[in-house]
Amino acid sequence: MRFFLLLALLAASALAAQKRYDGYKVVQVKAKDLPSFQTLAKLYDEQSSIYDFWTEPRSLDEPIDIMVPPAYTETFDRLLQTHNLEHRIKIADVQSAIEISRKDQASPSVVQEPRSRSGSLRYKLNWTQYHDYTTIVLFLAELAQNYPNIVTLITIGKTHENREMYMVKISNSQSSNTTKNAVLVDGGIHAREWIAPAFNTWLIHELVENYAAHPQYLDNLDWYILPVMNPDGYVYSFADDRLWRKNRKPVNGPCVGIDLNRNFGFHWNEGGSAGNGCDDTYHGPAAFSEDESANARDAILLVAERTKVYLSYHSYSQVWLTPWGYTVDLPEDYPLLFDLAQNAVNNLTAVYGTQYSVGSTTGLLYVASGGSIDWIKGEAGVPYAYTVELRDTGDYGFLLPSDQILPNNLEMWEAVKVVADYAMTIV
Repeated sequence: MRFFLLLALLAASALAAQKRYDGYKVVQVKAKDLPSFQTLAKLYDEQSSIYDFWTEPRSLDEPIDIMVPPAYTETFDRLLQTHNLEHRIKIADVQSAIEISRKDQASPSVVQEPRSRSGSLRYKLNWTQYHDYTTIVLFLAELAQNYPNIVTLITIGKTHENREMYMVKISNSQSSNTTKNAVLVDGGIHAREWIAPAFNTWLIHELVENYAAHPQYLDNLDWYILPVMNPDGYVYSFADDRLWRKNRKPVNGPCVGIDLNRNFGFHWNEGGSAGNGCDDTYHGPAAFSEDESANARDAILLVAERTKVYLSYHSYSQVWLTPWGYTVDLPEDYPLLFDLAQNAVNNLTAVYGTQYSVGSTTGLLYVASGGSIDWIKGEAGVPYAYTVELRDTGDYGFLLPSDQILPNNLEMWEAVKVVADYAMTIV
């Protein structure tokens, strides 16, 4: 009894320690002309440590979602009035939205689940709630134990806080060989984007536990999936700060964290990333300076020669992005990249009518050098590399309700099937 009381007290203490966002609001702003857009771009460049740009300045045609702290509400309102910026409040109180979303969060795993008589783990993972890192790892461990001929759980290294990073290999061992094409998938590189690990774990489940429904995807392809590429940040987003983005390596002074998706070593630090360690897009002191990005690099290079498609899952925006992120120029094979992505999106849309846009990172979003897909294509040589920004378009943003997890996953599965069908044919 005393033990369970202690657990309850620890859980209550953790909740009390979590960063709160009382009075914070998310405002959607749209520039009406070039000068007002430049004002917003300057705000992003110079004050993004104050204002959290949930979506970065892209173009005159695209609205921008900005989280405004209560201490800067009056200042921000004056800026809106001075420049006559079109705007609307999307989330009136971020803390209230977080409290609502906590109903969608499964209780953190404090102790390992007991084993059944057969020795298999009784994991609690499902796709009606968001789950913490421990629960995800238990899920992976059970699949590896119960499907040893299909699932291999690979440790690819440790994070800054000494957590194991896992890559899941999924392959039909009866037909696996070193010449079989492969598909690589990652997600959770940004901690607060919980829908990405929620999709990746569902994808693993679908490929493994529903193998009989579509055996061709394992008979003809190997899959390598990093369900959570930023474990430290993901754990921190559950326990301390729901809107944390970066990893958890101390930088300088009060600042913590490097944006892992600005830390990859292909045209690193050539725009769209920050040199200030307090900024959410801080690129780090050098390319691959971080344990997490270096571990992913080394693991990916071992299978890059066979890999034909790379899918990196993020949120939010409902866009399917191609390289490049460091330049407005397009890859020479952009028409091929675009056609495959558009076919995948067409099948996705057919499920629930969800609309996705297709284009290059710089064409649809913004310059963002040091991203994983640029390195995957430009350095590792994987021909089809994509960043996929999942639901939604900003009504909930990073706080996507759990009742959208399954619809998101089901529609994205239809897109993945298109990609997988094509990956099997690439010579």
